[in-house]
Amino acid sequence: MDAPPILPPYRIKVVEPIPFLSAEDRRRALAEAGYNPFNLRADQITVDLLSDSGTGATSAAQEAAAAVGDESYAGARSWFRFCHELRELTEYPHILPVHQGRAGERILFTSLLKPGQICVSNTHFDTTHANVKLVGAEAVDLPCPEAADLDSHAPFKGNIDLDALEKLLTGPDGHRVGLVLMTITNNGLGAQPVSMANLTAVRDLCRQHEKPFFLDAARFAENAWLVGQREPEYRDWTPREIATRAFQLADGCVVSLKKDGLSAIGGFLGLRDDGLHAACEANLIATEGFSTYGGLAGHDLERLAQGLREVLDPAYLRARAASTARLAQMINDAGVDTVQPAGIHALYLNAGRLLPHLSPGEFPGHALGCQLYLDGGIRCAELGSLYLGGMNDEHRLVTPAPFELVRLAIPRRVYTDTHFEYVAAVLAAIAKNPERVGGYRVVSSPPLLRHFKVRLAPADEKDVE
Repeated sequence: MDAPPILPPYRIKVVEPIPFLSAEDRRRALAEAGYNPFNLRADQITVDLLSDSGTGATSAAQEAAAAVGDESYAGARSWFRFCHELRELTEYPHILPVHQGRAGERILFTSLLKPGQICVSNTHFDTTHANVKLVGAEAVDLPCPEAADLDSHAPFKGNIDLDALEKLLTGPDGHRVGLVLMTITNNGLGAQPVSMANLTAVRDLCRQHEKPFFLDAARFAENAWLVGQREPEYRDWTPREIATRAFQLADGCVVSLKKDGLSAIGGFLGLRDDGLHAACEANLIATEGFSTYGGLAGHDLERLAQGLREVLDPAYLRARAASTARLAQMINDAGVDTVQPAGIHALYLNAGRLLPHLSPGEFPGHALGCQLYLDGGIRCAELGSLYLGGMNDEHRLVTPAPFELVRLAIPRRVYTDTHFEYVAAVLAAIAKNPERVGGYRVVSSPPLLRHFKVRLAPADEKDVE
């Protein structure tokens, strides 16, 4: 007898309707949005896989906790519950709440980095890279060599290249390194996890060279689950034990809790150093709010405190990982390759391989994302040359990205397997006739974080909007 499917450890209690636009309405909507999915309205989307940030469903227990949220300006009961959960989880003495992760990045980087310094990472994601740049520092990515093989099933392709890190720290630019920041899981490289062995080695190198070592831990629970599944030394550890150990290895962390906090808003900074805490707290109070709310309402703090418990439930993590793996298998069976092995919070489609008739300058990843919307009302995000490539002043691509990918981000506790079967079916139809997918050209673009506000047009349309 076959093993029964892995069931989510919850049932649906509240639902909301989703829209089903006609093909013509979708075509018109995408054109009005400048062919940028970020500009589409939520009521124009059937299945929204643009981001897993703040898009999850809350539980009955979270909503019950929110009902008793204390909105006192200073010293609210809700703050103490939130702080207690995070101190127990991370073992950091200092916890500073922020309204989301990028606020924590800004506060940390302006307090820790100086112009001309280097922030080195396994991979900086978009806002992290931007916040490093805004303080006048340089972001340097050192992904492990295994990450370059999208088809490899190496278990920890999110790791940093330890040899490259040591070479940087001991080389002529070593004195410029102001921070080593490890992203867990590695969102910019296919949702791949980072091993505890890699984190331990980074900790040792940073101590040897007296460099601050921080975690960007937005998906700390999912990384802990994958460590428990793939790293033999931790097979008998609970996800909570693994997560706590990861936090113990670092000098501090910056975390968006819109992911593994199971909430629509929130984040925090965790710190060991008293002096750094004082500097960050002063910045926080001036820009985010008092240090016991940091831009969050009491009901947000209550939802987060409860969510931090729920997200480390092994049954929840097992079901979420299984659901993403099943979607990956359906997509692969449909003839579309994904970055291997499957992560948890997102799947990354190999658009360059699916659409070889499009050059990098025609943005095949973006083209595939647009086609998913045109054919099925599915919204997703490109991680290819539009996002990562270098462009000249005429918005022409001059430096392609290493890969042309599309990210399908999976909101937590939102979609059923039937929704994912629909996504796979739409992709299968595209894969049967990929030559019909046309490329795009950039019409206008901001200088920073281009992908959020860029406007495009089909490559075969000559008239500018």
